[in-house]
Amino acid sequence: MNSLSPPTGVAQPHTRTVSTRGLHVITWGCQMNVYDSERMTDVLRPLGYRAVGTPDDADMIILNTCHIRDRAAEKVFSELGRLRKVKEARAERGAGTVLAVAGCVAQAEGHEILARAPYVDIVLGPQTYHRLPEMVARAARAAGAVIETDFPIEQKFDFLPADRAAPAGGAAFLTIQEGCDKFCSFCVVPYTRGAESSRPAVAVLAEARRLVAAGAREITLLGQNVNAYHGEGPDGATWGLARLARVLADEVGVARIRYTTSHPRDMEDDLIAAHRDLPQLMPFLHLPVQSGSDRVLAAMNRGHTADEYRVLVDRLRTARPDLALSSDFIVGHPGETDGDFADTMRLIRDIGFAQAYSFKYSPRPGTPAAGAGQQVAESTKDARLQELQALLRVQQDEFNDATIGRSTPVLFTGRGRKPGQISGKSPWLQAVNVEGPESLIGRIASVDIRHRYTNSLGGVLTEETDRA
Repeated sequence: MNSLSPPTGVAQPHTRTVSTRGLHVITWGCQMNVYDSERMTDVLRPLGYRAVGTPDDADMIILNTCHIRDRAAEKVFSELGRLRKVKEARAERGAGTVLAVAGCVAQAEGHEILARAPYVDIVLGPQTYHRLPEMVARAARAAGAVIETDFPIEQKFDFLPADRAAPAGGAAFLTIQEGCDKFCSFCVVPYTRGAESSRPAVAVLAEARRLVAAGAREITLLGQNVNAYHGEGPDGATWGLARLARVLADEVGVARIRYTTSHPRDMEDDLIAAHRDLPQLMPFLHLPVQSGSDRVLAAMNRGHTADEYRVLVDRLRTARPDLALSSDFIVGHPGETDGDFADTMRLIRDIGFAQAYSFKYSPRPGTPAAGAGQQVAESTKDARLQELQALLRVQQDEFNDATIGRSTPVLFTGRGRKPGQISGKSPWLQAVNVEGPESLIGRIASVDIRHRYTNSLGGVLTEETDRA
């Protein structure tokens, strides 16, 4: 790369030692994007890039985007306008900057990004970031921007470096599955991430072992449809998520295992049994239902009914009585009536959720629901969302109140907001803050829960020895 002559505005490797190149990654969206951002950092490390805290100090800036939220593309262009000013200010100081847009908005809107923001140097989809070093080199020698938004045949994970940065605070993400074949009417994932694909179990286990050796106490297995995992096992058989979890617990030695995001249609018997049998599998499950109306669920192409979801939850809670549930809800899907919304509220009251994510329906270009009739008025969606969120907040508060007085194991992942405070996660994914030594970060210790706050719990350390 040192012999290349980059265009104006692109970082010039030959003017600086490789050890001093700054990289700033801005991550929007889900945990899979967090994992992807970490792996992009790993891919660029051999080129001398190291993470820096602000874009002003960065020779390369990556905006890793999400297409799930409303007006996702416009938010990207707004952020790019801000980053353009950073790039121009650095250029005035004689410092070049590579500006890249990654993720699902890049996949869906790649050419539009280059048309509206020609100062962007690289646009890459979520299936191509293993090629980033090559893209940086191409950007340095090309007259224009580089765009990579195809779905390559090769498995990108095979091309990623084995080494990863040490897991911060003892918690790590590990992607095991990508893409989705469900084609829910409102969702862009099949179009931006592609068809379902699972990593071989050997590769997943090897990465998990490296994470544990580097200090990971908790690993969250990630996938757009993670419980549809069907990776090839070392024995030649197809492994499901349950078998993978058992080996991670029994042979790799992962103290805490989580997985997200799951689909009700793929919650198999052996996975329910794993929740019963594996103490390492945390008693918290994100299981999106989206609606409590069978008519809306059919329109969403979810493939299950509200009562089938209720039965599934009953089976899970029978297997693991202390299991807490989280879910996703969309209000105002095209055609949703007052009666349909009442069915959703009824399901929430029937089930009870410890956490939930709820949104107003917003059209995604190219999805079936975007062109459907009977679009619900914004004012109606606003009113329904407020009512739904109020109920979910009551349920979350009640769940958190029920933990007061318990002694619970907490994995401490970092400093708290106050001096002398450390923060961690309970088995039920609650944020817990205590006064304690920073030496506990990355370890599990018991906490006597004393207080419930708006979005966290407070307590007192009762012991400092590691336990699962």
